[in-house]
Amino acid sequence: MIKDIISANALVTPNQKEISILKENFPSCFHTDGSFDIIRFSEFLKDKIDISRDGYELKFLGKNYAKMLASLDTETIIVPDEEHNSLPENVNSENVYISGDNLDGLKHLLKSYAGKVKCIYIDPPYNTGSDGFVYNDKFNFTANNLVEKLSIDEEEAQRILDLTTRGSASHSAWLMFMYPRLQLARDLLSKEGVIFISIDDNEVSNLRLLCDDIFGAENFISCLSVENNPKGRKNSDFISVSSEYCLLYSKNKRLARFIENVPKAASDMTLDENGNYVHNSGKRVLVGENTFNNLVSNVDSNKNYSVYYKKETNELITKKEVVGEIDKKLVSLGYKRYTSVRDGSLIENTYTEQKLRELFKNCALDFSDEKIYEKNYADTIRMKSLLVNRKYEAIVNGVKKDYSMELTTTGASTYLKELLSTDSSVFSAPKNLGFLKLLFTLLEDDEFYIVDFFSGSASSADAIMHLNEELNKKIHFISIQLPEDLDNKLKNSTGDDKNSAKVAISFLNRQKRPHTLDYIGIERLLASAFKIKESNTNTTVDLGFKHYYLAEVTQNTLDKIEKFDNRELITDTTVYDEFGTATILTTWLVHDNYGFVNNCKMVDLAGYMAYWCDNHLYLINPGLTEEAIKALIDKYNTVGAFNPQNIVLFGYSFNYVELENLKTNVKILRDSEKNLKINLDIRY
Repeated sequence: MIKDIISANALVTPNQKEISILKENFPSCFHTDGSFDIIRFSEFLKDKIDISRDGYELKFLGKNYAKMLASLDTETIIVPDEEHNSLPENVNSENVYISGDNLDGLKHLLKSYAGKVKCIYIDPPYNTGSDGFVYNDKFNFTANNLVEKLSIDEEEAQRILDLTTRGSASHSAWLMFMYPRLQLARDLLSKEGVIFISIDDNEVSNLRLLCDDIFGAENFISCLSVENNPKGRKNSDFISVSSEYCLLYSKNKRLARFIENVPKAASDMTLDENGNYVHNSGKRVLVGENTFNNLVSNVDSNKNYSVYYKKETNELITKKEVVGEIDKKLVSLGYKRYTSVRDGSLIENTYTEQKLRELFKNCALDFSDEKIYEKNYADTIRMKSLLVNRKYEAIVNGVKKDYSMELTTTGASTYLKELLSTDSSVFSAPKNLGFLKLLFTLLEDDEFYIVDFFSGSASSADAIMHLNEELNKKIHFISIQLPEDLDNKLKNSTGDDKNSAKVAISFLNRQKRPHTLDYIGIERLLASAFKIKESNTNTTVDLGFKHYYLAEVTQNTLDKIEKFDNRELITDTTVYDEFGTATILTTWLVHDNYGFVNNCKMVDLAGYMAYWCDNHLYLINPGLTEEAIKALIDKYNTVGAFNPQNIVLFGYSFNYVELENLKTNVKILRDSEKNLKINLDIRY
């Protein structure tokens, strides 16, 4: 568990991940001494990509250190809030709230959610000098350690050491803080995933370069300018700044998909033949000559197909075809053929067959000019690059109405005050729900995860719950928030921040909660869920969430782990006592790709409790008797559905006799007629 991680972390280097990828995919480019043959590597690429020696890169103090931080595994454990999680509204919830350092939280998430997250939204520290940001990551290295691990000189090592141990709000400190978090965030995103990052003038230029470095400049989509304070900030110099920014990057720009969602003025809309409002401007080409779509490289691609449409009967048929092929029978029956060809070559259609049929079912296709177009409906208009407060007559869901989009932080603070019943703001600058809902409705699907690892007052999670209620979606949130000490903030802050801390502490006292920032977010979500249920008692929206703490292992436990000699195969149940079954099980389930929401079952083995989740059976509790082992073997032999291939043991809980007895019986199972493949995994 922790001992294994500590041992692995000792060997980590800054570029370990990248090197492992190269070794896996280009083993012939490595010599026997481990050196990399760049000349041979370039030979692999030269026919497929232009190799350039020109360019630039972002450099800052501690960049290699930041890379190494991203490669180190977390040594924290996941402690479930069992009382909270057992409440009826939370038992089956797929929402997750994590109290802990987001660097550790992201590393835990990656074990179960890598490549599975469609959207990330974060509102990180702006590093304004007044927002309280200082570099505060735990630092366990000496200057000599850094010289050895990062191949740098002593002077640079000492500068990094000073930056991290004394606390700093410099640009380098902020970049070193953000780099590993964004690097891990990228790995979380699915192929079509996107990330939104709120920021202001102070770091927007550095953040853009940082994201270019991590996500690739080619995956930059937009820098949204958002008006959040029409009067301008009173603390601005020379010019009253009224806007902030929201950077938008994709994992792969080619695969990212957005819907159009900002209602347009009624004057821009006309009614079509079906009585639906359609925008007067140009329509998107879905099938037909299109200069933007890619040439077909795979005939079986789900975007490569011909369309046959019969206007008289309003029938549509799709078929896989090659260039020159045509279904003469369908043509003879009165069907008109539409296909995507450019310069005599097939090109992919804009959407998949399934998506096209959905649009057809919804009367959203226009067949004309040898092409198939998508109608631009009133409630599906493209978001503009400048988001401001807008009030006008618009078409919303097919109905004319006065439309207002309120995005100011002033409005967000008022909402939060009313929701929590406080006299003034408990949070200095919460994000506006309207703005967040607007961002999240850009995404095509109705069910996916949104991760926010700078949760703050939990604005994004609140917006998701409201969005699900309003649009009948099933978006799930995973929020991470550092349990910042508000008593310490009250002591060391001034002005609005000091007042916010004071109000927050007073509020938490009334709720009988600890004085930490994460509980502001928790209480906000509870209050928001209550309000939604109050307005709609029949709602089926997931308004609960599971709560977990990230905890560091105590020095006492680390000492026990260090002294424990697994070669002796003795038992030390005090190590088990330090963690407890729930914490060990939760940490392992996340580690083994089952996530924070899983289908883990208790298994009774003659009075001994084991835990079964799909392909893993976890033996954690001490006291594995002969009767329990016999019951386990019987279960493998008699229950067809019971066949976990990995038996995972908490090594400190079992003595030599118990382990040997288990190994012997598992070997008998392996050698039996069933020929079961069972792996024993003893973790420390």
